[in-house]
Amino acid sequence: MKIQKSFSGQEQHTVYVVPTPIGNLEDITFRALKTLKDVSVIAAEDTRNTKKLLHYFDIKTPLVSYHEHNKESRGKQLMNRLDNGESIAVVSDAGMPGISDPGFELVQQAIETDYPVVVLPGANAALCALVGSGLSADEFLFYGFLPRKKKEKEAELERLKRLNGTLLLYESPYRIKDTLKMVHAHLGNRQISIARELTKKYEEYIRGHVAELIDWADKTELKGEFCLVIEGTSNESAPKNKLWWSSFSIVEHVTHYMRQADLSSKEAIKLVAADRQMSKRDVYQAYHIDQKE
Repeated sequence: MKIQKSFSGQEQHTVYVVPTPIGNLEDITFRALKTLKDVSVIAAEDTRNTKKLLHYFDIKTPLVSYHEHNKESRGKQLMNRLDNGESIAVVSDAGMPGISDPGFELVQQAIETDYPVVVLPGANAALCALVGSGLSADEFLFYGFLPRKKKEKEAELERLKRLNGTLLLYESPYRIKDTLKMVHAHLGNRQISIARELTKKYEEYIRGHVAELIDWADKTELKGEFCLVIEGTSNESAPKNKLWWSSFSIVEHVTHYMRQADLSSKEAIKLVAADRQMSKRDVYQAYHIDQKE
């Protein structure tokens, strides 16, 4: 068991996790600015991006890079600096470090070495999107980015669809259309909100059902990073005791997956079998053979 007294008057050997604005620079806190000025060094996901922030607020603290590709070697160097009594601030390009951004490993190393880790409150895109969605925030799961590979993404959506809480996902403009179609195929036509360009001049919320947002995405030039907020299975507005595919025949059910998620019949049959708790052979029979008789 470890007990940390964060504010015992000892500021050396400390890792400060400092959120940075996700768009509007005025969202940074006075405490964050003071911390960035007072620490020995700032470990940044992208030093070029962080330099702009520091220049805006006239902060001269030295910068080093700390990202996915150098976290092991740089982490050792940063731990050596902590050993020598220095203090470190960790920042990502935007938002809270460690949340779909670098930071976790350094925090873990500091804790294991009994160095204090002080986390400052601040900007976070997922929570802004959740509160602004109008969907329940009583219970929610932040997932971050879904896997890029189709099979892995399908498997995760199949797992997530059974959860009661509201789901929070991040997505890029290059994959948002395909992700919406796969959400529709695996989770059904649930209520959903998309938040984009949060806190910036072009901030936008798009709220509706998944099918409506698929249509919106097909007609819209998609820019910026997106946060998807999707209702869970226990939401009061969801139909009670009724599966989304219950009105479909087996053939319609298979066809739905093929069209909405761009799956082969073999892949769709596998999902239908899982939905209906049937054998793949029986679903294959109904789709390929019985409908032709």
